[in-house]
Amino acid sequence: MFTNLLRTGRRRALTVSAAVLAALGLMLWWLLPLGEPGPRGTMTFSTGVQSGVYQRYGALLQVALAKDLPEVDIALRTSEGSQENLARVASGEADFTIATADAVAKYQQDGKPGADRLRGCARLYDDYVQLVVPAGSQVRKVADLRGLKVGVGQPGSGVRLIAERLLAAAGLDPVKDVTAAPNGIDTVPQLLANGTIDAFFWSGGLPTTAVESLSERFRIRLVPLGRELISKVHSTGNPTTYYRFAVMPPDLYPLTQSGLPVDSMAVANLLVTTDRIDPALVEGFTRTVIKSRDRIGNTVHPAQLVDLRTAIYTDPLPLHEGSRRYYRSVKP
Repeated sequence: MFTNLLRTGRRRALTVSAAVLAALGLMLWWLLPLGEPGPRGTMTFSTGVQSGVYQRYGALLQVALAKDLPEVDIALRTSEGSQENLARVASGEADFTIATADAVAKYQQDGKPGADRLRGCARLYDDYVQLVVPAGSQVRKVADLRGLKVGVGQPGSGVRLIAERLLAAAGLDPVKDVTAAPNGIDTVPQLLANGTIDAFFWSGGLPTTAVESLSERFRIRLVPLGRELISKVHSTGNPTTYYRFAVMPPDLYPLTQSGLPVDSMAVANLLVTTDRIDPALVEGFTRTVIKSRDRIGNTVHPAQLVDLRTAIYTDPLPLHEGSRRYYRSVKP
């Protein structure tokens, strides 16, 4: 009898002890963080002109990042475009940005400060070069811009870089043979509509909202950029190898193209940072870019083209270690 009571007491004691330990473990699970703490701090993302794709994409990405990285305060900063974006990130004035591959290559070739510290996070989507003129314009090719007033983009933009190269390839001096209007996509549509300029260059994702809106209130036409012209651009130097011949679809701007495709030139956009940025933050940032593709793409259509299979190809930039970790984690 005594032995049975003793055994029963021991069982009860063990049961109580196990319950106490389980309760303590549950409390510790709630009170103590598991694993490494997530990224925290502040971050600046340099985008583009106010109504451009970079800025619209950045604003939607900011919302997605706020959910995925709640301990990180994200500030957006508008810019003139790719060239200014790279200078900001390289100098530490911004942490992340978007820039075209040709602008990156030129920044490296020119030996600009901090060029060796730039790193790629993802290849995003392609920009398409669009030369826009009034529907009744006599301009049929880039060479016809001689003597006209042309919107060539702001000094720090990728558009300016491309416009000058296309003009030179067409045999025009960008300084002497055209009157250059240093305006971006936030102002050139209205300048064209009111006759202040005769044409403008733009390089952006498709469709570009500002061009689409212009076509709905003012009759415009897209000037084709043929293979021969793009071959001449390629012959001018190494950074131009990042351009490729492309065709804009016939239904891109329904009121403009009369159901016809338009020859163009395309260049990839890259998500850029530097080797100074914490790999954990870069990994989280890259994850959000890929995860939010469809949601952002519903509003900013070029974002639909972000593809996990090609995002890793950030040439001419080496891939940041944080992004590399993310791509390895999702590798099939």
